[in-house]
Amino acid sequence: MLEKMIFGRYVPGDSFIHRLDPRSKLLFVFLFIVAVFLANNTATYALLLAFTLFVIFIARIRLYFLFNGLKPILFLIIFTLLMHFIFTKEGALLIDWKFIKIYEEGVRQGIYISIRFLVLVLMTTILTLTTSPISITDGMETLLNPLKRIKLPVHELALMMSISLRFIPTLMDETDKILKAQLARGSDLTSGTIKERIRAVIPLLVPLFVSAFKRAEDLAIAMEVRGYRGGEGRTRYRQLHWQWRDTLIILIFIILVAALIWLRGGN
Repeated sequence: MLEKMIFGRYVPGDSFIHRLDPRSKLLFVFLFIVAVFLANNTATYALLLAFTLFVIFIARIRLYFLFNGLKPILFLIIFTLLMHFIFTKEGALLIDWKFIKIYEEGVRQGIYISIRFLVLVLMTTILTLTTSPISITDGMETLLNPLKRIKLPVHELALMMSISLRFIPTLMDETDKILKAQLARGSDLTSGTIKERIRAVIPLLVPLFVSAFKRAEDLAIAMEVRGYRGGEGRTRYRQLHWQWRDTLIILIFIILVAALIWLRGGN
């Protein structure tokens, strides 16, 4: 499962979403995260879900590929849904079976929160799938440029976040290799008491941390020998260009927010 994890990966393509300026995509995703909290009823959540599926379609990403790569996160979403079913005790009683009681408000809130979590995960994953790490770095640095006036190291922060994002799939691949190696040596991580399972995880964590620090050290040395000294005085080979499609995506977002506000009033 870990080798199929797609969060943080970049898949080259030529879709409408791929051709967008990274600044417009970053701005859109940030504003979308805020706009999601405007939803408060069935119509608004249905609109968010439909819009997210539309973005997936125009990004030319297969749903099977997307959901198969997000299985660990989907498990967390399902767990959140079940927790609301069990622990929210408001509204009419729908199911009363032995010690399990499920109420109408628990079902409603569980579905709403799960959809909110799902669309946030999908939209941020689409960003990383359709935008290369170097483009994310350039776009983030450009958007944060005004903060240089207060002496904030914008370039270093953008680079740090980009490297962190890029290392997510790398660490997932490394974890999967170590896990398979431990299983081949007879380690059992799925049975026994909780204490025994924690002990079994230690042989997995130690080599993972060692590998992560080794990769970080290699990266630091590589950057140093190439003369990296921060953002001051650096030029860019790839120039960002804001085009009509970038303005269009922002206008679409404004229409989405207007629709959410209008549908909220219908609650």
